[in-house]
Amino acid sequence: ARWSAAMLAVLGLMLVAANAEVFFQEDFTAGWEDRWVQSKFKTSDEGPWETTPGKFYGDAENKGLKTMTDYRWYDLSAKTPSFNNKGKTIVLQYSVKHEQNLDCGGGYIKLAPTSDQTKWGGDADYSIMFGPDICGYSTKRVHVIFTYKGKNHLIKREIKPETDELTHIYTLIVKPDNTYEVQIDLKKVQSGSLYEDWDMIPPKQIKDPKASKPDEWDEREEIDDPEDKKPAGYDDIAKQIVDPSATKPDDWDDESDGEWEAPLIDNPAFKGEWSAKRITNKDYKGKWVAPDIDNPDFVDDPEVYNVVKDNGLVGFELWQVKAGTIFDNILVCDDAEFAKAEAEKNIIPLMAKEKEMKKTADDEESDKRRKDEEESKAKEAVSDDDDDDDDEDDDKEKKEL
Repeated sequence: ARWSAAMLAVLGLMLVAANAEVFFQEDFTAGWEDRWVQSKFKTSDEGPWETTPGKFYGDAENKGLKTMTDYRWYDLSAKTPSFNNKGKTIVLQYSVKHEQNLDCGGGYIKLAPTSDQTKWGGDADYSIMFGPDICGYSTKRVHVIFTYKGKNHLIKREIKPETDELTHIYTLIVKPDNTYEVQIDLKKVQSGSLYEDWDMIPPKQIKDPKASKPDEWDEREEIDDPEDKKPAGYDDIAKQIVDPSATKPDDWDDESDGEWEAPLIDNPAFKGEWSAKRITNKDYKGKWVAPDIDNPDFVDDPEVYNVVKDNGLVGFELWQVKAGTIFDNILVCDDAEFAKAEAEKNIIPLMAKEKEMKKTADDEESDKRRKDEEESKAKEAVSDDDDDDDDEDDDKEKKEL
């Protein structure tokens, strides 16, 4: 039998799914409240959540979880089966929509060990923190933070988040070969080595802290020419002189105005403070640099990627000045291709429809503003004509009088 392209595609997805281990998956369908626990960590400052498709969407029945109140903390977690990423890839993927045009607030997600969910928040341990963080013009970045040997390590490379009001997919892939990749909307935006892009492992070599620059080491590229001498009388040249072209005004009265003095002007012969001309230093050795030595604190770890030891929770721990972010499509698995296939099947088509819906609304709003402006200008023109007619009537009455 001949296989159609569609049948082959379905078969490919089935094979990918068969090979993937899914640790957690959530799309906030009915009953999500039973799967998630809202923390009391910030007591009365904890903000409420609700499910909604948002103002613009690809499917009105496809809802995400939305932050609802400004100036609130949002601490929420769900249990996962216990898992460890030793010897396997870990993929953390979810969607974020800042439809409130977020000016300040977090949008990141965490993987964490099991703890009391009613107290879970900023003080709780976590293994991975990943996602966008926006606050004003100064903070616009995608966090990738790993907890390694009890310390949180931030990525050293910059990753810019999306800042519009549409849905975007954030994907983190960490591999057993100690490499990583960050994707936004399934497109790679950053990748590299866990060794190089975090400070989890100390460098193999460091500059010798006991080394010091030799006294005879000359770092001066140029020096004053010892043969160049200051000309005789150079310092006797005045900076300013009396203006030779100035004359006393005819109406100047010495008795009432005082003795007249010509104004001062800059002396064209004055050349400023003298300095010898510069020449190349024959003894220049370059900038001194301390020699490298083996770092006594270096301890290699071929499994630095294994940051998830015993996961038990996935959650949000956020502060939002301006609420309204919608989270959805959370997936934690061990197969990047499976995560991609899930996004292409369940998220990408809705993103396209959502974008079109927003464009239509924006176009309608733009047309409405244009019509309102035209009507306003037309009313102003009629009002101006009426004023002109009134002025003409007033002039006519004055002439008749």
